Order: sequence, then structure tokens, then C-alpha cells
Amino acid sequence: MASPKRLKILFVTPELFPFIKTGGLADVSAALPQMLMEMGHEVRVIVPKHGAIDSRKYKIHDVVRLKDIALKIGDKEVAFSVRSSFLPSPKVRVQIYFLDNPEYFGSRKSLYVDPVTGIEYKDNDERFILLSRAVFELILKLGWIPDIIHCNDWQTALAPAYLKTIYKDEPQFGHFKILFTIHNLSIQGVFPKTTFAKTGLPPELCSEDHGVLHNGKVNFMKSALLYADCINTVSPTYAKEIVKEKELSGGLNADLEKRKKVIFGVLNGIDTDEWNPEKDKYINQKYSIKNIAEKVENKKALLDRFSLKYNENIPTIGLISRLYDSKGIDLLTEIMPKLLAQNVQVILLGTGDKKYHTAIEKFGHKYQDRFGYYLGFSDELAHWIEAGADMFLMPSKFEPCGLNQMYSQVYGTVPIVRETGGLSDTVTKFNEKTGEGTGFIFKEYTADALLKEINKALKLYGDKKQWNKIVKNGMKSDFSWQSSAKAYIELYKKVLSI
Repeated sequence: MASPKRLKILFVTPELFPFIKTGGLADVSAALPQMLMEMGHEVRVIVPKHGAIDSRKYKIHDVVRLKDIALKIGDKEVAFSVRSSFLPSPKVRVQIYFLDNPEYFGSRKSLYVDPVTGIEYKDNDERFILLSRAVFELILKLGWIPDIIHCNDWQTALAPAYLKTIYKDEPQFGHFKILFTIHNLSIQGVFPKTTFAKTGLPPELCSEDHGVLHNGKVNFMKSALLYADCINTVSPTYAKEIVKEKELSGGLNADLEKRKKVIFGVLNGIDTDEWNPEKDKYINQKYSIKNIAEKVENKKALLDRFSLKYNENIPTIGLISRLYDSKGIDLLTEIMPKLLAQNVQVILLGTGDKKYHTAIEKFGHKYQDRFGYYLGFSDELAHWIEAGADMFLMPSKFEPCGLNQMYSQVYGTVPIVRETGGLSDTVTKFNEKTGEGTGFIFKEYTADALLKEINKALKLYGDKKQWNKIVKNGMKSDFSWQSSAKAYIELYKKVLSI
């Protein structure tokens, strides 16, 4: 084993910024390895070579000894190659291994869902069986033995089971441990029972009691819960919630209960180069806590973009979200008529369920003078909203970590959130008497509770002295990856001691 002062870590992820991204996992997969490298550890990353990744742009090259590696998925002979490049970073060189298979990854422009039909690819089970097994084949070919394999979400969740079964007799493999990170327990990688034959796992694992079956289906996430040496989630509160609250366990409460002694929470950080109002390349006017009055120029630009009139006494609420029930959009649509009847402006950026697209378009038509929206995603517009809004709304039903509430505080945009998961760990309720706290928090998951908390914020907005206190409190927050990376290093050491 390497000295604890310098760990060797193989980071396994289905997506990686800036190469390919559908959500926050891609950001984490880039930021955490970079920070660990900056702290003196050796990190390499393995990710599928998705079709949308530009080989020429990122200088991805072949590695002769990592070409045409064969393995079986069920009765099917599958060959893959591993190509290489580095994470674009001016500070450190993080080596990236791209798992290259034209059938499963190279020919797809989308990661998990057919962009034409909107339906998940039928062979997603085979695609991520390949990723989980390729990890070990890569290690054998490289002869580079990590101390920790850090797997992320259901797409990598079979890896712990492979290590404890079909690769358990590999003499070199007794030296490392697996940490499995749950980024979102509600998406588990569930497939028909027939998928089991494709995995190559021992027959005894084809069971509900001690195997990878759950409710008669193969459940990739369950595999990791059973076989990973250690498990963590992306915030301390979410780690507790998934064990204690059956509703948030995704049906895996019995398995989580069994492993609760090795389930931990490590809060995600944010990229303070990318999300920093002092050097944000997208926003109209850069600013900091020292010249916070400059923030208003971004509000004027944001409102102008949505053809809304600026008034210094009217607050603007921003919302950037996937438009699903789990994000509290059901509560939002319920309160919108009452909210927009008040002296307030709302700007929304997001995409999701068609029923919410329809509802938002109706609100946009009815309240043209106070509601602006963009149904889609725009990184630039996300920055504009964080910098230009006075408040930021996150009424999530559950939230493993969340990043926008952290961005908001750094940008002096006051968050209004529900008390759940990472939102609980990153936003503190403002106390008017002490002047402490960074946002507004409601607990009960109801439209009334949400509207009541928004109204508290709207009322306080009228008191500029108090409002400036809460804004400055948020801007002093430290959500950098440095503290998160330190916590991961401690967790890696804990895993190695198990």
C-alpha cells in the first residue's frame, strides 16, 4: 500500500466535464481529481468514449498496449480499446483513460437516452457492464495498482461485485479497496432478470437475499451497496436521510440499514474559477463583496434580456432546475398565480416534463410583465441568473447535494430552499435578531409552506440594511473543492483501514 501521504486513486465515472456532461456528476468528476492531484495524490480517471466527445479537440490518442482487449458479456464477445488524454487544466495533468467501443459508446451522440425516441437505450445494461468490468481489465494491462477505486453512481456499481467475486483471486487486486459514491439514489440502474446472465457474476448472486436482484430485477445500485468496501453520498444530511427515511431509500432501505456503519457523507464543492462573480466571463458586470452595489447592473441586463422592466424596489427571483416533481416544480406551479399577483419578478431556466413546459408557457403568456422563462439549458444564462437575481429558489423534495444554492450565496443571491439533503448542509436560516444566516428555509413539503417562506424573503427585501447583511453572509461562504477534497482524503484513509 502506498503511503497515506500519497494515494493512488482510480476514479471511475460515466461522464466528465468538459468532455461530456448531463449533470453535476460530470463537474464533480473533473473538479475532485484535479484538487486531489494539487494536494499531491496520483489520480487517473476512466470514462466511456461517448460519440459526442471530440477526439481531435481534446487530443485523445491510441495506446498500443491497450488496444482490442476482449471480454464476454453473456455469450457475446466484446472488444474494447482504451485511449488516453489529459483533463484540460492549467494547474495539473490528470490522465484520462477513454473506454472506446464503437457499438456501445462511439456511435451514440447521447449518453443514456435515444435522442430521437426519448427512451433509454435498450442495451444500457450491457454498456455499463462493460464499463464496470473494463476497470479491472485496464488495471491488469497497465500494471498500475491503485490504492482506491472510486466508483460513481449506478453506471459503475457492478465493479465492487466483480472485485469480490470473479477477480478475487487476482494476486495484485488484494491491495486496493472500493469507495462507491451515490450521487442520486433515485436512479439505480434497474434491468430485467435476464440481464444477470450477461454480467458473468456467480449464480449465487442471482438472488434477492444475498445478491443483486431487487423486486425480481437486476439492480446495479444494490450491487454496490452490498459489495463496496465503503459508501458515501454527496452531503452529510443526505447520507443520514437515505438510511432513516424509507421514502428516500429508493426501496433499498434494508440494504442501506445493513451497511449504515460504512455510509458517510462528503459535501460536494464548487468550481470557484468557473463560479466567481469577480471573474465570471459570462456576466455583464463583475463584482465582489467589496463593491456589491455593482451587482445591480447584472440584474438590469438579466431583466432586459427577458423584456422585463427594472425597478429597484421589485425583487427578482431566479430558478434553474430540471422540471420534475422531485425538484419541487409541482409546488412552484401551484403557487405561481398567488406569487405573481405580488410585486415580484420571476425568471426560470430549465427543461423536463412536458406538463411543466405547458404550465410555464401559460404563465409566461398571462404574466408577461413579471415572468420570464427559457425552456432548455444555457450555461451562459445560468450565470446571468445567478448574478442578476436577488433570490434563488430551490424547493426540492429531496436533494443529494445541490450546487445552485452554493453558487447563489457566492454571488450574493439569497437562496430560498427546503430543509433536505445538501440544502440543509449549505444554507443556514437567517436570524433577524442576530444578523446571522445565509438564506430562507422551509421544512414542510407543501405549497403553503413554500409561499410563506418566499413571502418572508420578499418582506425582508424591503429592509435594505438587513438584506445587505444576509447577502454579505452568503458571499463570505467557502464552498471550494479544497475542503471537500480533504474530507475525501480522510475517507479514503478510513476505507483503507477497513
